[in-house]
Amino acid sequence: MWELDSRIQRYDWGSTTAIPEFLGRPADGAPWAEAWYGAHPLAPSTLATGQDAGAGLDAAIAADPRRMLGDGVERAFGARLPYLLKVIAPEKPLSLQVHPDREHAQESFAAETAAGLPLESPLRNYRDDNHKPEMLIALTRFTALCGFRTPRRAAALLEGLGTDLTDRLHTLLTRSPTAHGMRAAFRTLVSSAMRPDPEAVQQVVEACRARAESGHSPSPRIDQTVALLAEHHPGDPGVVAALLLNPVTLRPGEAMFVPAGTLHAYLHGVGLEIMAASDNVLRAGLTPKKVDADEMLQCVSVQAAPPLRVAPERQNATSVAYYAPVDDFELSLTTLADPPGTFRTRHRVPGGGPRTLLGLEGEVLVQSALGRHVLTAGKALFVPAAAGQLHAGGSGRFVQASVP
Repeated sequence: MWELDSRIQRYDWGSTTAIPEFLGRPADGAPWAEAWYGAHPLAPSTLATGQDAGAGLDAAIAADPRRMLGDGVERAFGARLPYLLKVIAPEKPLSLQVHPDREHAQESFAAETAAGLPLESPLRNYRDDNHKPEMLIALTRFTALCGFRTPRRAAALLEGLGTDLTDRLHTLLTRSPTAHGMRAAFRTLVSSAMRPDPEAVQQVVEACRARAESGHSPSPRIDQTVALLAEHHPGDPGVVAALLLNPVTLRPGEAMFVPAGTLHAYLHGVGLEIMAASDNVLRAGLTPKKVDADEMLQCVSVQAAPPLRVAPERQNATSVAYYAPVDDFELSLTTLADPPGTFRTRHRVPGGGPRTLLGLEGEVLVQSALGRHVLTAGKALFVPAAAGQLHAGGSGRFVQASVP
């Protein structure tokens, strides 16, 4: 087993305090958006202990994939860790985005590579050839937009706002209250040929703000979300797209699965993300980063669907699991409350194969055939498949990312 050092991503939407506090490190006034625990080649975690200290986790796996991953995982995914675990801390809204499915990612990555685009090129949409389904588990109250509303419900929110843009969207949805109508409405907002100008967007923002203040809004929450997005991204058509999407609030411990093709934007909070090991993001707006709405429209699903909430399932007396409908990852949470002074590894931790453990609170001793380590908040371990069964003891909580 190896202790891991995370890789910090400093996007401008990140909190300046949440991740430093979680890691027990001093804040520096700059945003800390994500802490990555994985082997993705763009930002692999590094080994913090042992004779290979300082090496990347990706290199350590490539050097001995059978021992690190186990036969089954290596056969299914090759010599790479199939998941990526993150702590994410948006202080401001993230981009309006979609992740591609595996087939589209493979084709598009190959095409961009054949065109000679370097991985770091700003012209690239695809940084790897993998899909990126993901699951988010809230550590604090977490808000987001995820998936399209039904056309009739979206039309009801647009009705009465009285702007040229919302009247046009309303007509599209009432004449065709189907996925086709929703696609037409969304294309009107984000495609390069039809996207509205900033003045039209601002008219919608002012209408939503006035409706919320009047006390007669059919959804004060979504009107307030439109105003919030406009504060950070004035004039961006993605602001208006919020009227078409489902608002989501997760309480600590609640989880949401985001399949490939699902339009979403995280707004605020601190959470754990577990995903397929990919960094492919197609953005439609609400960001200073590269936006390619036309490419995104090839991948997005406009079928109306509520957010896919994942309920934890009990594994044993101390652990619950969050199962996602994919082969790349699953996440479990173990909570121990041994009496003070008790520090024996007497609790079995479910699971096997390559695992990443991340401490959330308290102090827990973890032991395998390869040794023992103490987990505290913000500390992480990579456990190779060769380690076999894990046992733990102490008082605290930790999560375990693994392969089903």
